[in-house]
Amino acid sequence: MDELPVVVIGAGPQGLAAAAHLVGRGAQALVLEAGAGPGAAVLEWAHVRLFSPWPELVDPAAARLLEPTGWTAPTEGYPTGAAWVSRYLAPLAEALGDRVRYGARVTGLSRRGRDRLVTAGREDQPFTVHLVDPDGVESRLEARAVIDASGTWGQPSPAGADGVAALGERAAAAAGRLTYRPPAPAQVASWAGRHVVVVGSGHSALTAVNDLAAAPAAGTRVTWVLRRGLVGDTFGGGTADQLPQRGALGARARQAVEDGRVRMVTGFRTGALEQTGAGVVLVSEDGRRLEPADQVVVLTGFRPDLSFLSEIRLDLDPVLQAPRQLAAGIDPNLHSCGSVRPHGAAELAHPESGLYLVGMKAYGRAPTFLALTGYEQVRSVVAELTGDHAGAARVELTLPDTGVCGGAGLFDDPEGAASGGCCGPAPVSQTSGPQLVSTGTLLSAP
Repeated sequence: MDELPVVVIGAGPQGLAAAAHLVGRGAQALVLEAGAGPGAAVLEWAHVRLFSPWPELVDPAAARLLEPTGWTAPTEGYPTGAAWVSRYLAPLAEALGDRVRYGARVTGLSRRGRDRLVTAGREDQPFTVHLVDPDGVESRLEARAVIDASGTWGQPSPAGADGVAALGERAAAAAGRLTYRPPAPAQVASWAGRHVVVVGSGHSALTAVNDLAAAPAAGTRVTWVLRRGLVGDTFGGGTADQLPQRGALGARARQAVEDGRVRMVTGFRTGALEQTGAGVVLVSEDGRRLEPADQVVVLTGFRPDLSFLSEIRLDLDPVLQAPRQLAAGIDPNLHSCGSVRPHGAAELAHPESGLYLVGMKAYGRAPTFLALTGYEQVRSVVAELTGDHAGAARVELTLPDTGVCGGAGLFDDPEGAASGGCCGPAPVSQTSGPQLVSTGTLLSAP
């Protein structure tokens, strides 16, 4: 199988970085991207500005690959998603050349001649990767290992508080009255004078609330719906956040609420959306009704697409759908600050030898994934796949604190929030080597 490539699923920041590490170690890499170009998912939030500066958004192996081409690493400022693609991801994909294949959607992954049930000789067989192109033509290729960096962007969580689309939610989306994306400037302008409801409490929701509240046109009414009964850490840590732009994001939202530009509704767990002549009415599970909205923006998080991995043996946490060994350190029910223990190939491994989920997909349903976390993940995974077991094990990761401490990151549990959670002493790594401070993030401030 040494003659077969390592297949990387997804040409986003972590997928392209994984390919750069593979090339740097002399291994064959093939990146499969469902979109028409690099960073296709990033371009869907092209207008959003990241709250991490340029130096923290470029993978070191990628920079080494790009330098001979005359590329110069950006050093100042906070790029938008569009700039991240045009100034870094697109040049990186071009440097990788025909190792990146576009319009290649992975529909299935297995072992040659072995379905999920068959154990005998399983690890001796290559992976089979099933693909479909934009015209619907199917094909199959083989790989010696697979790095799944397909992310979670294509799987937004619904407005329904029980994790399933609320009654009438799909109909509202089909009618164009509901979106699962942070609104672009043109959308914000087109909603002037209307009533917009934002559902969600993460960074994407904060971004949408701020954009709508700052719209120059008068008369736009913004209602911000939280499932949790307590405001809690919704606004983040402010000046205590070690990423200043992330702290400022929450501070601006808090000010918009205090100024009356945004109305906040807490403890509202959506059960249904009713389309009326006056707009879309959100109905909570306890029967409360909001005034009709002209537009609903649902930003309740994302979840991994595991459908094409049904024939692969995974060890996932039953709550987060993240690798079991990683899940306890990123569970938002227990953690709301930046402490994540050092992790790499060992924590990301599955019973299916040679398969790794990395990047946002490695976090399952957990929020607040940082870009350099993914860069360190792929560095460790590629080291393991290329036989550098010592390099793979030498992982250290220190994340910037959000300035918020405690658990109950998803619900209204004051006792849980006060019980410590991530507030205990940070775990001490037993490994050696340089410390990597991860401060890059995928979604951020406007």
